[in-house]
Amino acid sequence: MIFTNSSNSEVWYIPTDILRITCDSTTIGISFCLLVVIVTNKACRTVPMMLTANTCFTEFICACVLLSMTVFVLQNDIKQIIYEDSLCRVRGYLLISITVAQNYSYVLQAIYRYITIVHPSRLFWHSSRFQTCLICLVWIFSFTIILPVLLTNQIVYNPFNHICHPPLGRSFGIIYITIVLYLIPNIFINIIYSRLVRFVREISKRVTSTNVIARAERDLKMVKSIITITTILGILGLPFAFLIFWSLFTTPPRDHFRIAFIGVDISTTAVIIAVFKTTPPIKTALSEKLAALQTIFTTANA
Repeated sequence: MIFTNSSNSEVWYIPTDILRITCDSTTIGISFCLLVVIVTNKACRTVPMMLTANTCFTEFICACVLLSMTVFVLQNDIKQIIYEDSLCRVRGYLLISITVAQNYSYVLQAIYRYITIVHPSRLFWHSSRFQTCLICLVWIFSFTIILPVLLTNQIVYNPFNHICHPPLGRSFGIIYITIVLYLIPNIFINIIYSRLVRFVREISKRVTSTNVIARAERDLKMVKSIITITTILGILGLPFAFLIFWSLFTTPPRDHFRIAFIGVDISTTAVIIAVFKTTPPIKTALSEKLAALQTIFTTANA
C-alpha cells in the first residue's frame, strides 16, 4: 500500500541520496576493476590475492545491494510516498549477510598470515584448496547466521527512512547483528595481530635467518593493513554505533537510518580504496596494464 509523505520530507533527503548513490557507484566501479586485474594477471594468482579477491567481491556485492536500496529511497523521496516493495526485506537480509561476509573476509586474511608465520610447515593450511574451503564456509556462515533475525521478523520496514532493517533500541535483532557483524571479527583480528607481534619479537631474539624474519615482518605489516581497513570501517561507522547506543536509553531521531547509512556508503568507498592502496601486487599489475594500454595507444597514433 502507498501513502503520501509530503509533510515528512526534508530538503536534505535527495542530496544525501545522490551522495550515497555516487559512493555506491564508485565502489562498484573500483571493486569491479580490481577483480578484473586480479583475475587477468598471472602474478596475482596466489593464495593471498585470492583472499583479497574475495574481499573485493564482497565489497562489489555489498555496494550493489546498497545502490539498490538507495535508488529505492530516492524514488520514494522524489514521489514523497511511503511504500514498501516486495524486495525490501530481501535487500535488508542480503545487506546484513554480505556485510558479515565482508568483515569475516578480513578475518580470513589475518588467519592466513598467522598460519604462514606461526605454522610455516603446515603446507596444506597454506594451500588454495584449504583457503577456498574456508571462504565457502564463511559465505555459508554469513547467510545462515542472520537467519534468526529474518525468521523472527526483526527486519522491518521503517517508513521515514524507506529501509528494511532491525529497529534500533533494546531489540534482539540490532544487538545480535552488532555482536556478529562488528564485535566478533574485530576481536579476532586484534587478537591475531597481538599474537603475531609477540611471535615476531620472539623469533627476532633467536638466531634465525634474515629471510624468515623479513617474511614474518612483511606478513605482520599486511595484518596491520587489515586493522587499518577495519579501523576506517569503525570510524565511519561511529554515527551508526552512536545511534545504537543512544537508542538503548531513549528514542533516536526519526531519520536515524538515513544519517547512519551515509557513513556506511562512504565507508564502502573508503575501504575499497584502502584495499587498493595497501595491496602492492594490485598496484603493480594495474600499472603494468595502464603502461601496456598507453603503449598500444601511442603505437596506434604514431
